[in-house]
Amino acid sequence: MKVSLQQSLGLKQELRMNPRLYQAMDLLYMPLLDLQQHLKLELETNPFLELAEAEEPESVEQQEAEVSENEHTDEADWEKILLDGFEVGGARPDHDEREFYQPVAVETRSLGDHLRDQLQMLDLNQRQLFLSEEFIGNIGDDGYLQIALEDIVTGANASREAAVEEDGDPSLAEPFTLPDVEAMLDVIQHLDPAGIAARDLRECLMLQLESDGQTDTLTYKLVDEAFEDLIGHRWTELGKRYGLGAKEVQAAADELARLDPKPGLRFAETGEEYVMPDLVVEKIDDEYRVFLNDSGTPRLRISKIYRDLAGDKKKFVGENREFVTQKLNSATWLVQAIEQRRQTMLKVMNFIVDRQRGYFEKGVEHLKPLTLREVADVLEMHESTISRVTSQKYVQTPRGVFSLKFFFSSSLGTTSGEDASSRAVKAQIEKIVAEEDHAKPLTDAAIGEALKQRGIQIARRTVAKYREQLGVLPARMRKRV
Repeated sequence: MKVSLQQSLGLKQELRMNPRLYQAMDLLYMPLLDLQQHLKLELETNPFLELAEAEEPESVEQQEAEVSENEHTDEADWEKILLDGFEVGGARPDHDEREFYQPVAVETRSLGDHLRDQLQMLDLNQRQLFLSEEFIGNIGDDGYLQIALEDIVTGANASREAAVEEDGDPSLAEPFTLPDVEAMLDVIQHLDPAGIAARDLRECLMLQLESDGQTDTLTYKLVDEAFEDLIGHRWTELGKRYGLGAKEVQAAADELARLDPKPGLRFAETGEEYVMPDLVVEKIDDEYRVFLNDSGTPRLRISKIYRDLAGDKKKFVGENREFVTQKLNSATWLVQAIEQRRQTMLKVMNFIVDRQRGYFEKGVEHLKPLTLREVADVLEMHESTISRVTSQKYVQTPRGVFSLKFFFSSSLGTTSGEDASSRAVKAQIEKIVAEEDHAKPLTDAAIGEALKQRGIQIARRTVAKYREQLGVLPARMRKRV
């Protein structure tokens, strides 16, 4: 076998992403708040960018033409400008300073803080307070105790041994036992909110009923003695068991609707989500018009002063020249990418409005099926571009604020040969269920037949899938007596 080095010549095609394309794609994907922060940062770090005055619009073509003309007015000391961070000589024209803030949620007290405040008001010794911390650390955001009492004993004793070795606290000399833990559980379960530290839904409901003094009611008996039949809505069987009518049993069960199945969530730390619409749709003279909601977004342009300085190639060499060229190119492409983003979003939203006019006029039941590929084909763009434009973007319409993804859904066949949106079909299922006879609720097959009468072809299993996605119970569970 002979080993040798050889050279060969060949041609091949490669798809490579240049930095300019990356920048344009990133700007397309950014929601409005992220875009505002990004442009503010670029404005602070790139001396060739400045805020465009509303009364002095300047197109990208005009800016590029002026750069190519190499016009310059005053002599400039490039070394001094570069060393001083572009803050001397031709400084940017004065403009109003704008600050773009994202709202910050105010910190709230957690469930653990709420429980500790109450425990401090009780006559508990140091040993009991130490054990209570083991409970608080194992109560989930929903308010339920997440581990068994035996595990509480194990964990509390492990923490106790570490505390004794570190502090030598005599109150913790004796190990915790299961009766100690059970006694502390009883203390915590009598704290606010009612139902806290329950180990399952049944115990949670019973604790809330006990807190309201309803231990002698039929509702309490149903939860305590016949919980499986209760959640199965077996009203007739329960009526026979307690010698009552099915309606009386159902009325007692209805009392549970006012209880909180997850009492801890009211104290859960849920971050506030602020939605700022990127687009606005308004009805003007019987026509729906689309506008960009970019009044709070800085409008950038190339600084004429720095552009003139960059046009004189004799004033800088070496690294200074490379730096200036890079910053000027970056600023130019950013302005172009912003304009491209604006035009692309307007094109996509205008197409959506034209396609979904029935929704804007009559509601969700008239929403038409729409896919990303369909929009891409009509607008002659790539499907991934449409995906980026519609991701994490919101539009304010006469019917409310919606994600752009709301207007996209798969299609179902109809008897007329047209397609119906899956989202519109779900809306019709909700309407059919809301209008049904509660004493004889419709099965999935019956709902499918009702949809067929409205011209929508749909299988029973598809009805069941949509019903579950809507959170609608099966017919047997919806029955009222």
